[in-house]
Amino acid sequence: MRHPTLRLIASTSLLAALAACQQPAAPDATAADPAVDRLAANPAEAGDRVLLWGDTHLHTRESADAFENGTNNADIDTAYRFARGMPVRHTRTGDVIRIDKPLDFLVVADHAEMLGVLPRMVEGDEDILATTGGRQLAEAYRANPDTAYMQTMKLGPHDPVNDIISSLHNPEILRTSWERHIDAAERYNEPGKFTALIGWEWSSTPNGINQHRVVFTSADGDVARQFLPLSNYDTMAPEGLWRFLRETRARTGADFVAIPHNSNLSQGQMWTQLNTDGEEFDAAYAHERLEWERVVEVTQYKGTSEAHPSLSTNDEFADFEIRETMFGSEPAIPHAGSYVRTGLLAGLAAQARTGVNPFAFGVIGSTDSHSGLSSQREDEFYGKSGGDIYPQEKADAVLGPMNSWVVSAGGIAAVWADRNDRRSIYEAFRRREVYGTSGPRIALRVFGGFGFVPGDAEAADFARVGYRKGVPMGGELQRPTRAVAPALLIQAVKEAGGANLDRVQVIKGWRTADGTLREQVYNVVWSGSGRLRSDGSLAPVGDTVDRRTARYTNTIGAGELVTLWRDPDFDPAVNAFYYVRVLEIPTPRHQLFDAIALGMDPARTALPLTLQERAWSSPIWYRP
Repeated sequence: MRHPTLRLIASTSLLAALAACQQPAAPDATAADPAVDRLAANPAEAGDRVLLWGDTHLHTRESADAFENGTNNADIDTAYRFARGMPVRHTRTGDVIRIDKPLDFLVVADHAEMLGVLPRMVEGDEDILATTGGRQLAEAYRANPDTAYMQTMKLGPHDPVNDIISSLHNPEILRTSWERHIDAAERYNEPGKFTALIGWEWSSTPNGINQHRVVFTSADGDVARQFLPLSNYDTMAPEGLWRFLRETRARTGADFVAIPHNSNLSQGQMWTQLNTDGEEFDAAYAHERLEWERVVEVTQYKGTSEAHPSLSTNDEFADFEIRETMFGSEPAIPHAGSYVRTGLLAGLAAQARTGVNPFAFGVIGSTDSHSGLSSQREDEFYGKSGGDIYPQEKADAVLGPMNSWVVSAGGIAAVWADRNDRRSIYEAFRRREVYGTSGPRIALRVFGGFGFVPGDAEAADFARVGYRKGVPMGGELQRPTRAVAPALLIQAVKEAGGANLDRVQVIKGWRTADGTLREQVYNVVWSGSGRLRSDGSLAPVGDTVDRRTARYTNTIGAGELVTLWRDPDFDPAVNAFYYVRVLEIPTPRHQLFDAIALGMDPARTALPLTLQERAWSSPIWYRP
């Protein structure tokens, strides 16, 4: 196990105080690394599960858009080797690079549309060049390499299919590219040490509206060779994707997870009450969606989709890595159907109408990197693609709305799994015992239940208590037999060597008896003392970031935060959900490093110079 589970071992007096009254944690004036180092040096499996870190959304040169945007040397092997912590040559600069902390699992999720066609064409693949479309694409590429990708796009359900698409989207050509992905995954998969999950991206973008899903399977290569990845050339409707997954499972036995991403760019269409035909969906639709889409991406390079400040007006931390434009310069309108929190609320409304909640999803983070490099740290960010890796290129905004300074630098998936293997990771996604962070490896445990007592927060076997008395993140609670509010047992530990923690919050959403959808943010445990204001809000934790050097100190914040929180506003008659958000202290945003390196005034970037990185748990649902 490369990154072992962290189990909290803290003083009884501190934990008892936290659990009993949810007061702020004792001031932590040190870097707090000794506590985290102690945790890492004494790994223990939590219950019977371990914490794994990975990326389910990485693109290589096999994706046409990545190939055209400067990633023409980032092959599948480079992606796996880099993820496993091996030194690789940067595909554009030629520099030897490596990540400081390898991943535990990876999905190379190249677009199914024109999968592998551009690199194979440039390499002179005879099967490609033997087709009419292949020759046309080669000629277009010779004339202008920067426009060849556009020849392979289909942006709407009624757009005409050109000769290139009709010639090259055929099973024989697709199978060769798919075999390359399967073979690479089989080479690098090493159960117990590193898991290579076989998958792809279905990239439906009807009329420029994002409806993309990443799909992965727990199957091995022999099973994966029995099907081909579905693309938006086959169907642009999510219902078509779900039907394909259902039929393929029945035929081959393969299990799948489909992960919506960038709901923030869906113009309200991701979490709507309507199906693709514009009709109000029924219970059958809700069941089908819930079957396949158990988890969504809450954050990635193209922004964070948790919440929007115009939708969650009482959430002071909703304005985090918000993307203001679509794929081009068109504004991304903050519809309720575009953000995860309002999507979870929409699920409660759908449940009241149909009897089934189709939006009962967990959350993860991932990158959507198109550079073949899965890297999440702000000071280790190589850009979304290979087209603007150099600081001067970022300053010149050569990629416009996808320029590396504009996009986010984070997103990673955390999974509580029985083992590091394909089946165990798949099962963790199915039960939604997963969470996401904006990059840091914050260890987070959340359990919900009715039988917790204050002393449980100080238990040496914290996780075993959580599993025995409650359900983990992603679980569901039924109406209790006695009148008692549910409680959340929460444990958050900073990343070893990373920034301290500011606070832990619980976000609650519920549907009232009259059908009103409500949300509330609770500060439940925090670092430092004297921060609680008379109105119940918290004063900012502080800011130690030096804008001249892009350094910060851990003289504020806490290394670990633990509490037992009980819902003070519980109504046993209404449906509700709870999820946890953990905030770090302020640290430098990635473009600050570039600005300092260029000798320019960082304010000229017109972007926030700091950010409070965070983790989001999957929800726990209460159902009367």
